[in-house]
Amino acid sequence: MKFSDLTSKQKAAAVIVSLGTENASSIYKYLDQDEIERLTVEVAQLGHLTAELTEDILDDFYKDCVTQKVVTDGGMEYAKTVLQKAFGESTANNLLDRVNRTLQARSFGFIRRSDTKSLYSILARERAQTIALVLSYVDSEQAASIIAELPESKRLRVVEAIARMESASPEAIKIVEEEIKKKFSGMVTADFTNIGGVDYIADVINHMDRGNEKYIFDELGKKDGTLAEKIRQKMFVFEDIVDMDSRSIQRFVRECDMRDLVYAMKSTSPQIKEVIFANMSSRMAESVQADLEITVNVRLRDVEEAQQRIVAKIRELEEAGEIILNKGGKDELIV
Repeated sequence: MKFSDLTSKQKAAAVIVSLGTENASSIYKYLDQDEIERLTVEVAQLGHLTAELTEDILDDFYKDCVTQKVVTDGGMEYAKTVLQKAFGESTANNLLDRVNRTLQARSFGFIRRSDTKSLYSILARERAQTIALVLSYVDSEQAASIIAELPESKRLRVVEAIARMESASPEAIKIVEEEIKKKFSGMVTADFTNIGGVDYIADVINHMDRGNEKYIFDELGKKDGTLAEKIRQKMFVFEDIVDMDSRSIQRFVRECDMRDLVYAMKSTSPQIKEVIFANMSSRMAESVQADLEITVNVRLRDVEEAQQRIVAKIRELEEAGEIILNKGGKDELIV
């Protein structure tokens, strides 16, 4: 099991186990009955974790704790300065984004306990604007799964609605909340808060499969090219490999499965193939070229999945600070 495969619940369970029974029991006192039950189930199902993986989980937990403390002590700008100095810009931004979502008083709290299938069955018949509002309050991976299941025409309208969303009043949120709440239970809280937006929908699309990602950009580009480009600049897609520096390309190529590279290059532009081959050793390039020639009858779905795995690896390396991606904007590299 890898760190990236763990859910937030599994990470919480790992922290509890690492603390030992006495310290863990102290934490349980601050949890409600539902949280205790869910956490206990995760602890029971956790299984064996390596010492290295446990250390990674505890390090991540420590960073979250530090982030919440500096945010509480000095606000977001102070926290940003402190965390960037401590962990680097990329890690600091990720930490702030996670904590910011945690600290916000969020509406639609009752939907966080629902599984994706149940939530989809409720939202499927709602208007695109309603779906967009609700999905702005759920985890980006869950939002991606629900959007992927929608009919194509509605899928695009929901993506567009989320991207254009900036804020909503308590009154507007409560109207929608009460409508959806009929099939859920929980506390109703409503406040002014930033929701949706280009950054959020970019994160959602980052978690979608390659087919849905391509469809959304193709269709949204026809309807509103400017909006499509704004979203695209906030994320990294397979075609952006051509804009990466040579060192970063060489780094991710070393990390990728050879089979994924071959499949991904079966249906891509000559320009992408050229930059990838240019950053391989002669021996590796010859091997990949030979595999490309003998690999036939590859399904488009397999090609897209291979490309998606490569993109996931590139994003993972960026989050670890091992490569730098140019995502547009005014940031400049200091050489």
